[in-house]
This record gives sequence, structure tokens and C-alpha cells, in this order.
Amino acid sequence: MASAHQLKALLKSHMAGDDEQFLAVAMQVAAHEAKQGHGKLALELRELIEQAKQGHLRSKKPTPLAQPKGELGELLTARYPQLRLNDLVLPEDTKDRLVRLIKEHRQSQKIRAYGLVPRRKVLLLGPPGTGKTMTSSVLTGELGLPLFIVRLDGLMTKYLGETAAKLRIVFQAIDRTRGVYLFDEFDSIGAKRGFGNDVGEIRRVLNSFLQLIELDNSDSLLIAATNHAELLDRALLRRFDDVIEYALPDAAQVAAVIKAKVSAFPTSRIVWNKVCEVAEGLSHGDIASACEDAVKHAIIHDKARLSQRNLTDALVERRRADNRRIEAGD
Repeated sequence: MASAHQLKALLKSHMAGDDEQFLAVAMQVAAHEAKQGHGKLALELRELIEQAKQGHLRSKKPTPLAQPKGELGELLTARYPQLRLNDLVLPEDTKDRLVRLIKEHRQSQKIRAYGLVPRRKVLLLGPPGTGKTMTSSVLTGELGLPLFIVRLDGLMTKYLGETAAKLRIVFQAIDRTRGVYLFDEFDSIGAKRGFGNDVGEIRRVLNSFLQLIELDNSDSLLIAATNHAELLDRALLRRFDDVIEYALPDAAQVAAVIKAKVSAFPTSRIVWNKVCEVAEGLSHGDIASACEDAVKHAIIHDKARLSQRNLTDALVERRRADNRRIEAGD
């Protein structure tokens, strides 16, 4: 049996919420039982401890930390989303690739033991509102890591060489603090060399990024996302372990997004094929926003159910707003 000292240590670590110390003491108990000749009990304890360690890695939530301070605070914003893979509505092949990515990171120690590394640098391409940014939040929730969003307003400057210097600070953080790092609107960094007005500075920034991502050997997951794949320099593509393309939802995905968003209300009177026709061509994000508008309308007017008209009106209004954005060049 465990000694009184070990029992007290177990209780103290449990009350303090120190899971790592708790498991370390539990391993000491298993070793003690093995010395006492209780081989079967020691083996069972070790198996339970290993299961607990794996469950701890999968399910533990990141401790809310203060936002990055000083100069790093101008470059990174920390978030702790709790979204999961089931919150995404994507084609099965895209989900399969994300599942593979998640599994590789959960089993990263096993993979590294064979001299390999999990996929850590992923490029997401596709139209606005199709789930690229949300994917970063989902990966964060699934892996129990913090999400660090690179602030382009702090990163990109007009001064010669300063952007490249700030990029180095970001990559130092990537190496030092494990997390999911999102470079959104990545085309602002990875634009083709020779593209734009200040060709020299764009070339320097891109060259710096290519060098830094090539040297990066951290345990972090680096996600780059862009709506403008055509603007990216071709040299970037081979620097990423995986390139995943996103597209506007098909009819089945449109229905899945709508049903998920309006699930709090009875929908027996909704003619789904007509609603999906109205929503055709809208992004996942636009459809979700339209559904939220329709639900708010029902709540404000004390409606017991969603009406077909309010839902389709909300979708039509989103389409108009989308068209206005396109006309404005946004």
C-alpha cells in the first residue's frame, strides 16, 4: 500500500489542481508496489497512469494567461477558444485532413521517437467566411493550446527592415511558447516578389519569412490563411507541410449550417430545399450570420418558431450586404 507520505502528497496535489505532480506521485506509488513484489498491481497502476497522461494531454484546457506584454503584445493577441471539430461544417475529405493533423499532434512524442515530426506548418486557402479562421480555433480547442493571432497592424511598418525584425520576435515566441499561431490575411506577408509598389521591402519581408519558417523546429502549430491564393509567392508552398483549400458550401453543407444555428427553435414548417436555394452561393459565415439575425428577430417578437419568410429575408439581406462589399472592393 502507498505510504502515508505518498497519500498526503496525492491529496495535496489533487487539491492544488497540479495534475503533473499527482501523476508523478502516483508513479512513485506504482514503483513502491513493484518493490513490494506486487507486480500485477504495479503494472495496472502504470497502465492507468499512462491512460491518465494521454487524457490529460487531450483534454486539459490552457490556463488563461495574461496577454503578451511589451513589444510582443503589439504583435500577438492571445485567445483560448473551446471550439471542437464537430462545430465545423466542411467536406469529409477536409475534415479527414484536420483529424490527421490533430492525431499527429496528440501523438507527437511517438512520432518524434522515430525521427519524424508532425505536420506543423499549414496553409489555408479559400474565399472569406468559409471556415479558415474558425479552423484555427478548432485546432486550439482540440489540442488544448492557446491561440496566438499575429497582429498585422503591429507587424507591418513602413520603416526599412523593421517588419523583418518584428517577424523574428514572433518566431522567437513560436519557439518559446507552444501554441497555435495564426497568420491571417497572409498575402500581406507572402505576396509575390516583384508585386506592389515597394518591391524591395516586400522582397525583404518575404525572404525573412522564408528563412524563419525554414529554421523553425518548435512544437507549435503555425497556420497561415489567405483569401487571395493567387497573390502568394510560389516559393512559399513547399515551406508548408500541408495546403488545405476551402470552398463555398454545397447544398448539404448549407442545410447543416442552418440547422445547427436554428436548432433552438422548431423548424417543422421550414421548407429546406427552398431555404437552401436562397442561400446558394453564400459563405458559411454569411449563412451563420443570417441565421443569427432570424433567431434574434424571433426572440425579440416572442415567436415560438422561426418563419420561412424571416429566415429567407435574412439570407437575402446577407447576400445584398455581400454584394455591396464586392462592389466596394472589400
